Amino acid sequence: MNAADSAAVVVGVDGSQPSLRAVRLAAAEAVRRHWPLRVVHGFIWPLLRVPVAPPPDAPPGAGLRERAQELVAAAVAEAEATTPGLTVSGEIIDGEAAAVLVGESPTAALIVLGDRGLGGFSALVVGSVAVQVSAYADCPVLVARGEQRPDGPVVVGLDGSPASLLAADVAAEAAVARGVPLRAVHAYRHPGSSGPGDLQPLVYDEARLHGEQERLLGGWLDGLTDRHPGLRLTCRAIRGRASAVLAEASGDAQLLVVGGQGRGEVTGLLLGSVSQSALHHARCPVEVVRGPH
Repeated sequence: MNAADSAAVVVGVDGSQPSLRAVRLAAAEAVRRHWPLRVVHGFIWPLLRVPVAPPPDAPPGAGLRERAQELVAAAVAEAEATTPGLTVSGEIIDGEAAAVLVGESPTAALIVLGDRGLGGFSALVVGSVAVQVSAYADCPVLVARGEQRPDGPVVVGLDGSPASLLAADVAAEAAVARGVPLRAVHAYRHPGSSGPGDLQPLVYDEARLHGEQERLLGGWLDGLTDRHPGLRLTCRAIRGRASAVLAEASGDAQLLVVGGQGRGEVTGLLLGSVSQSALHHARCPVEVVRGPH
């Protein structure tokens, strides 16, 4: 993927620990791809008509905008300390966090954010901002979650949909940039019908079915190594639910890449069930790639 000269990695921050992890992940990605990093904070208080200036006789830094400036400055400092020499800028943009980040996406190369932020309900595995941005952004979205494993492979889930084929190229580029293998995974459950009204067989040859799915996966990956010289590729067709198969595959990975919507998803849903499940259950950072829409 060739980013425009003006493109940057954009990371959303709110002062929470998950957002600081996202800053470190975003900084590493920016260095790897030779992009600058922009630290962005969605400042919602003006929309709620809350006074943002410090009250009279308040100590320095007591106003809401001053506190926002401090957290952005801290995030910029964290990125600079993590990756010396990286070009980093920070900005406060009035608006709700998800809306601000989606608004940045048309010109961003990549958006990075934490899986949860301040104000998230403790029972939620992944925050609503991460889900909303992954569903609506016009660029890939990287959600910092799980463990950081710099030696682990990149894993991509494929089902033959346009979004998953695009995800395969994004994952291949990420694997080559990291100098690690790409593991392509295809989950299948049972023989599909050949057309409307066609009944699925009650008995079928599992070995034959597995071979057919492996060949199908190989066809989807045809030309991938030619497009990405140096790519080390392995592929596996695994019987099981896609969400469970990808969660298991992420156990030793450093990155899981999924398409935003795959085959079988309900038309009109901007973020498919498999990609939502990956955001909730993956054990490594997840990159969501939106296909043609």
